[in-house]
Amino acid sequence: MTILDVIAAKRDGHKHTKPELDWLARAAARGEIADYQIAAWLMAAYIHPLDPEETAWLTLAMADSGERLDLTGLPKPWVDKHSTGGVGDKTSIVLLPLLAACGLTVIKMSGRGLGITGGTVDKLESVPGFRMDLPPAELKAQATRIGLAISGQTPNLAPADKVFYGLRDATATVGSIPLIVSSILSKKIAGGAETVVLDVKAGSGAFMKTLDAARELAAALAATAKLAGLNARLAISDMDQPLGRTVGNALEVGEAGMVLTGNEPSRFCELCVDLAGLTLAAAGETWDLDTGRRKAREALASGRALQKAEAWFEAQGGDPAVLVRPDKLPRAPVQRYVLCGTEGWMGSIDAETVGQIVVDLGGGRTRKEDTIDPAVGVEVHREIGMRVTADGPAFTVHARDESDAEAAAERLSRCFRISGDPVDLVPPLIETL
Repeated sequence: MTILDVIAAKRDGHKHTKPELDWLARAAARGEIADYQIAAWLMAAYIHPLDPEETAWLTLAMADSGERLDLTGLPKPWVDKHSTGGVGDKTSIVLLPLLAACGLTVIKMSGRGLGITGGTVDKLESVPGFRMDLPPAELKAQATRIGLAISGQTPNLAPADKVFYGLRDATATVGSIPLIVSSILSKKIAGGAETVVLDVKAGSGAFMKTLDAARELAAALAATAKLAGLNARLAISDMDQPLGRTVGNALEVGEAGMVLTGNEPSRFCELCVDLAGLTLAAAGETWDLDTGRRKAREALASGRALQKAEAWFEAQGGDPAVLVRPDKLPRAPVQRYVLCGTEGWMGSIDAETVGQIVVDLGGGRTRKEDTIDPAVGVEVHREIGMRVTADGPAFTVHARDESDAEAAAERLSRCFRISGDPVDLVPPLIETL
């Protein structure tokens, strides 16, 4: 078998065999195929999409292209979660300790942000001393002690995906649903989880801009997970406005801490409870979603989730005090209010624009090598449907200097709309699969 055979098969619209995809993943991971040949295959697979069976074969082949994390000996059930990413999505920082407080074992591999969708690694690294480089043995030891651990993705975890992922951006093949699905699920399988909850975002602040596109991705994820033997549940959640009241790394950690203390009722908190309930039901710990929600709310109200989060931060070198003292996190030197300007109800917020403003402030990256300022960002004071006054704040800019603050404030003043009539509050969870 040669790469030319594999490229030609998909170029001509033929279905791959399992051995072909096994060989492709192994050879890519070992550096045995030139980038331009992998790029040719990616384009062929974009034009002639992999079918569900091919997608499952590729997913398993990529998971087996490197090491698999062996969770043997850890208390069951073993769970993981994944979000397709969105503006202000800091869900993992709340959800992981919340699930551990409910008796689940959670080991998660997370990535860095690129563009408007921030990465969990970047958010947690805004906590001074927080380690995101735990090797597999340390991940397992920590999860044994406290029920959860997180690390950045290691080079040996699904290395074929790293090769494909790096070239998809450069070949205009990012939008291929089968390639997205195999990328997401191969890392989850390699990470050892038996149950995974996948949060697919829909809206202007997400990769999937429409509900129909999110449903297509969710259905493909569900079908491939089943064929690959992975117990997965899917949620589709709203990203037509920023999630929660902060966008920016340190700001988001501070908000997550307030949710864990029980002092931050919001759409963000509601989504964390929804996803926890869905995970508990998927893992067989509760009968249904509503029972899971009640169990999650009790873990928050009792303080058990906060205690787990404090143990987690301390175990990975971060100061647990930041969870209740957000003033101990990095803080930008300049703050600037953006007023609503009109009385009424918040009618819409352009989440994509808010996310791009935070990137331009220095809180995100447009290239993988860009350096992030953890302190900058935007506070969002009103969610869609909330009553507003003319002199009330819509946003607060957190910037490095006056010039950046002024430019961001001017752009933010044009990215929301005030309605003269009441607007329905938008629930964060749209539907589940």
